[in-house]
Amino acid sequence: MIELNEFLKLSTEEVARLVRERGPKVCVFPINGTRRWFVLEHGTEHFDNPYLAYMDITGKEHIRLYKLLFDHGLDTLINPVFGVELFRRGDDYMKKIGADGLEWLASNPDFVNFYDEYQVRVRFYGDHRKVLRGTPYEYLSDRFDEATRRTQHHNKYRLFFGVCGTDATESVAEFSVQHYKKTGNIPDRKAIVSAYYGEYVPLADLFISSDKFWVYDYPLLNSGEENLYYMVAPSLYLIEKQLRQILYDHLYARQVDYPDYERMSKDGFEHMRKFYKKNGEMTLGIGTLKDGIWYPQI
Repeated sequence: MIELNEFLKLSTEEVARLVRERGPKVCVFPINGTRRWFVLEHGTEHFDNPYLAYMDITGKEHIRLYKLLFDHGLDTLINPVFGVELFRRGDDYMKKIGADGLEWLASNPDFVNFYDEYQVRVRFYGDHRKVLRGTPYEYLSDRFDEATRRTQHHNKYRLFFGVCGTDATESVAEFSVQHYKKTGNIPDRKAIVSAYYGEYVPLADLFISSDKFWVYDYPLLNSGEENLYYMVAPSLYLIEKQLRQILYDHLYARQVDYPDYERMSKDGFEHMRKFYKKNGEMTLGIGTLKDGIWYPQI
């Protein structure tokens, strides 16, 4: 097994080759904390239109992350970007950050050029059409469909944006009933997943997030066996070294079978004892609040 220090020194192409050797990878990566990142990195700058500057700068950072992940061998990304709970933040948030941000993903020139350059096929999954129907944002579903049609011939990478994709129960029930009426057969998992996501997606391999420890908004793809990783800082702070550390852990550290304790060395037992004695009262996932921000205990 290659050592971590060696892995970090490899070329991007070599890392991508090692990742692809393990088969296609589905990575769930909800990008969150973008407003927090923007305030920290650009809060002292003057913009004629701060809102437009936020959209433009964070949008370019989104694209940087997508390129970083794709370049390192991850061919399918699931990005939950908008949940129904965001409606509770009020009309101002929905108009400026929600609706405009979602349209930005579908039709902004920077994103369109990126989809073409990297040959990314784009889809928007979730109950957005049902949730947005009758609201001032109903038009967004048509924008999503346009982006899907425009990129349907791209065949190198896949990027799925989740919009109101919290719970697939009703969608699956409705599809199953219609499928049975049409065919007389109960749909299998592949048919159900394909109907929900627009095309078939295997189970998720890894989930990368930041902030509180939770997984969300990739229904039908969670098996309980995906590797979970949580950044301490907001998602837009992800850098190449950090991603490589995640990939190394996913490819090697977590794939080792449970040890044979009868064959474990005395030094191995002593190392384990010292580690648990030192960290036995530490619980991953506990945090503290300061000014409304949750900070993990590290």
